[in-house]
Amino acid sequence: MKKLLILLVITLAFASCKQSKESEYVINGNAEDVHNGVRVRLAQIDEKGKQVIKDSAVIMDGKFTIKGAVEEPGVYFLSADGTPGNVVFMLENSNINIDFNSKAPMDSKVTGSESNKSYEDFQNGMLVFRKEGEAIMTKFKELGQEPAPKTRDSIKKVMEDMRQRQMAYPLSFVQDNNDSYFSLNLIQLESSRPTFDIVKYKEVFESFPSHLKESKKGKIVKQRLDELYKKYEKVAYLEVGKIAPDFESKTPEGETVSLKDLKGKVTIIDFWAAWCGPCRRENPNVVKVYEQYHDKGLEIIGISLDGAPNQKDPKKAWLNAIEKDGLEWNHLSSLMYFNDPVAKQYNIQSIPATYILDEEGKIVAKNLRGAALELKIKELLGNP
Repeated sequence: MKKLLILLVITLAFASCKQSKESEYVINGNAEDVHNGVRVRLAQIDEKGKQVIKDSAVIMDGKFTIKGAVEEPGVYFLSADGTPGNVVFMLENSNINIDFNSKAPMDSKVTGSESNKSYEDFQNGMLVFRKEGEAIMTKFKELGQEPAPKTRDSIKKVMEDMRQRQMAYPLSFVQDNNDSYFSLNLIQLESSRPTFDIVKYKEVFESFPSHLKESKKGKIVKQRLDELYKKYEKVAYLEVGKIAPDFESKTPEGETVSLKDLKGKVTIIDFWAAWCGPCRRENPNVVKVYEQYHDKGLEIIGISLDGAPNQKDPKKAWLNAIEKDGLEWNHLSSLMYFNDPVAKQYNIQSIPATYILDEEGKIVAKNLRGAALELKIKELLGNP
């Protein structure tokens, strides 16, 4: 009977310890090179995208401790007053150790959080792309100020290929790690990007195990995906591979021009405005592409979103920008700002924005700029 009682006490003690570990977190921090009295703060991004302080502690003798509890693992930020940046990590109810790097908090070492391993794997993958990009730029610089055109184009192509793989990496990571709380957080983060592929991310979300889909974060992500999918269904006709819908609008001289007038040409539909700084900075790149490929069959239709409330004379601003930037292609506008019928038809939410069409009028790419735009047109039309 006595042995049974002892066994029962040990079992209960073990159960209590296990329960305690699962129901709270303890962050033990080492910050040996940080002065006494410096405060560290634990924060999280709320649903509105704002950073909210959840707790804090004071560093004494190079140590600090923060205790608490979370419903489920999530992305948190740890910062110390007077140091640059944050430690980004997955917080869960467990004993977590953080070796705080005061010079580069992002490089701090975090152990003890199982879900944080997934975050570290993702960051290591992104680091590979960063190093690859740095190596490409180093090689480019070694060639001097004016490398041969073929060599320059070759390096541009390698860089663009790397960027495309980097952009595709988050989706690939989520597909390979569909049992991770971090993957839920990654979907939520990526969903704010204009290149977010709602169809593929919605599909991979459905492959998540039930406990993740039914978690608090899972429900938030599902709601976000459902909202984006509804919007996608309304503009699915604008997806790559679809025939671009026809439109017509007025030139500065009042003549009507339609998209079908340029049928049989590789075409860039360029949404821009005189008031748009990024558009104006991108215009030299578009001019360069036009000059290189217009004789090969490239056409551009510029759709101006001038007519902003603060423009006194939007037409004059539009015409001045065309002349100043040297935009020698087709120009159309209703001067109705974002209420321009063509802009609404093409679901333009921000500018600059581009649609690239092949000779059949099919959408082959969207929102390309700089070298990426040049490489796509070169692919469609060949060498100038």
